[in-house]
Amino acid sequence: MNYLVGAFKLPCNIFISFADGRIRKQVPLKKENGKTVMVALFQSQESIVGEVVIEPVHRKKVEHNGVKIVLLGQIELYFDRGNFYDFTSLVRELDIPGELYERKTYPFEFSTVEMLYESYNGVNVRLRYILKVTISRDYVSNIVEYQEFVVRNYTPPPSINNSIKMEVGIEDCLHIEFEYSKSKYHLKDVVIGKIYFLLVRIKLKNMELEIRRRESTGLGPNTHVETETFAKFELMDGASVRGESIPIRLFLSPYELTPTYQNINNKFSVKYYLNLVLVDEEDRRYFKQQEITMYRLLETS
Repeated sequence: MNYLVGAFKLPCNIFISFADGRIRKQVPLKKENGKTVMVALFQSQESIVGEVVIEPVHRKKVEHNGVKIVLLGQIELYFDRGNFYDFTSLVRELDIPGELYERKTYPFEFSTVEMLYESYNGVNVRLRYILKVTISRDYVSNIVEYQEFVVRNYTPPPSINNSIKMEVGIEDCLHIEFEYSKSKYHLKDVVIGKIYFLLVRIKLKNMELEIRRRESTGLGPNTHVETETFAKFELMDGASVRGESIPIRLFLSPYELTPTYQNINNKFSVKYYLNLVLVDEEDRRYFKQQEITMYRLLETS
């Protein structure tokens, strides 16, 4: 049995590291097994520089047909799990065919890489960036090692950010106006607004404001939509009267939100909504939903 176990052991170890790994910001990344690891953070147009170290086990000879490193940007749809759509693929050849007897270091560099899409882990879709090192071999399987990293892109504050004004009405029973101070929010922003009761002839029990994320995957008739509620904020508990106004102040920073993503590589979109929920004393629920735009502002700290 020991011989059989030994036959499946890899003849060498591969280590991938970034040149500025000690000082580069690290962010948490949730793996498929549910565990969270810390990985390097990059943004579009940065250079990705580092080195690959290959170390033969017990200095045994490793014959190969070349060594390469590939920077991959991939989208995986969970209904098509295991099939990755590569939207970025950059290759650097590290070594020509030959033999390895001892530890060898290969520097690599991908200059000013365009990474327009952010890393994303959703309900039905995942977008990831990885470095993939492959040692090609004859007659036996290739030796492969991966290093994942995260991409986040930053947006300046919008020059125009209009307020949102809407009405909720049930004929001759209820008339409410609500107003949010703006329609575009950064991920650490605060939703500020006000609700005005103009007509109240039904007995309201409570009112909530929800943040909802709608993830759409696929195209046309094959589109699959998944809606998550990230926050429920109670605005009112008890009856309201005509002429009353209720302030809104909802902090976004406690929630794991992402920017709005519009038609990423024709594979998925992510949109956010503020959803106002009114509940009367007979537990009937009334909704009014408004789309908002989320963006990632560069953090100064």
